[in-house]
Amino acid sequence: MGIRVDETSLVKQLKKRKETYKLENKYCRDILEGKLPLTVGGGIGQSRLCMFLLKKAHIGEVQSSCWSSEDVKKYEEQGINLL
Repeated sequence: MGIRVDETSLVKQLKKRKETYKLENKYCRDILEGKLPLTVGGGIGQSRLCMFLLKKAHIGEVQSSCWSSEDVKKYEEQGINLL
C-alpha cells in the first residue's frame, strides 16, 4: 500500500523501460508539474469489486493465479472453481 507513482518514480520507471517519450503526454506532464494529486494503492481493487458484483466467495473465481492442488480440491468440494 502506498503512493503508486510520484515525480521521481515516474521518471525512473520510464527510463528503465526506455519509454521516456511518455513524459511528453499530458498525464505525465501534469504529474511532473504537480497539477495532479498522487494516487494511493491498496484500495478495494478491481478483483474485489468483481467478487462483490458477481457474488463470488473467493478471489480465485475472478482472478487467475497459481493455486496449490490442495486448495483447488478443497474449494472444488465447496463448489468454488478457481481460475
